[in-house]
Amino acid sequence: MKKILSTLMVGLFISLPAMAAENIAGIYKTIDDETGQAKSLVQIYAHQGKMYGRIVKLFENQGATAVGIKGDPKILGLDIIWGLQDEGKRYEGGHVLDPTKGKIYRCEMWREGNKLIVRGKIGPFGRNQTWIFEGSGKNEKFVPSIPVRK
Repeated sequence: MKKILSTLMVGLFISLPAMAAENIAGIYKTIDDETGQAKSLVQIYAHQGKMYGRIVKLFENQGATAVGIKGDPKILGLDIIWGLQDEGKRYEGGHVLDPTKGKIYRCEMWREGNKLIVRGKIGPFGRNQTWIFEGSGKNEKFVPSIPVRK
């Protein structure tokens, strides 16, 4: 009986890592859907068991501010992703902000090779964006700052 129990326990521990989503932490280049040009670099980071994303570089218009967000914060340095949890193959249950439109969507993400698929959703409808992995980035300890609409 002990042998069977031991075998089951070993099998459980071996299968647990396979149930976790691939780590998405790092820096990603975002691409404009309309122009195909790089827009920004977003650092995806972990904080208290959830994943967040902060814009750490803009390729144009460095002084741009987020539309419809309380306090009119600059886009550079803004958290645009918050609250994602590892749900197995994907990170889900979070939100993503489109800072140029002031719209907040439900969000899920997953890795496919060196690409991060970011899905913004309203109800059953959604749209994917593909972000390109740029590197692991600095080991900064960001504290999330969740934007609030006006």
